[in-house]
Amino acid sequence: MLSIKIKRLLMALGLYFCTNAIASAAINFPSVNISMQGANTPQEFSQGIQILILITILTLAPSIIIMTTAFIRIVMVLSLTRQAIGTATLPPNQVLIGLALILTFFVMSPTLSKINDTAYQPYMKNQITQQQALDNAIVPLRDFMFKQTHENELALFVKLSKIQKPKTKDDVPTYVLIPSFVLSELKTAFKIGFIIFLPFLVIDLIVASVLVSMGMMFLPPTTIAMPFKLIMFVLVDGWFLVTKSLIEGFVP
Repeated sequence: MLSIKIKRLLMALGLYFCTNAIASAAINFPSVNISMQGANTPQEFSQGIQILILITILTLAPSIIIMTTAFIRIVMVLSLTRQAIGTATLPPNQVLIGLALILTFFVMSPTLSKINDTAYQPYMKNQITQQQALDNAIVPLRDFMFKQTHENELALFVKLSKIQKPKTKDDVPTYVLIPSFVLSELKTAFKIGFIIFLPFLVIDLIVASVLVSMGMMFLPPTTIAMPFKLIMFVLVDGWFLVTKSLIEGFVP
């Protein structure tokens, strides 16, 4: 008798879930279609080109963010710090990239605020045109890149572009400024990484010398040195010092 009741209960539950599934399947969801049709007027053709350009910009947005912000230096220094400690996968890449993004937004917040005040908000209020908004938005970003760009890298790309020697910063094209900024950030990141590597290199040398003197030449020095590196990094509050030096490096 009990088994019959259990069977009836299971059948009722099955009918209930089937009914809900059928009801859910009957819901009509809106569909999104992207199609190409002939443009009857120049305005329609212009709108289509604008949409295509917008999609392209959204696709390249991550690369643009990486190449024109503080992300390059920050993520490289954090990666070099991990290699200096000797932990190949700790912290994981997701943690390093997440921390780099957070620090990037922190460093770039004044620049983003200027872009919001001078370009985005006036454009949303229909006070300026789209072209004016783009021109206003690039000014704070150029100011940030100029502060971090070295003269040698900038002179190199000015020479390679074969343009007239600029007299002021406004005369430097953006396509010349961006690669100069990227090379400058790489150079600065490797300088910071070299300084970070030095104390860990000393620990490796000391551990290797002790092992050789004890006759343990076949024991990997990196395995023995890693705990000492971690202890030293924790005692000096390494992540605090690295983060502090990174942020202070962007302060004018």
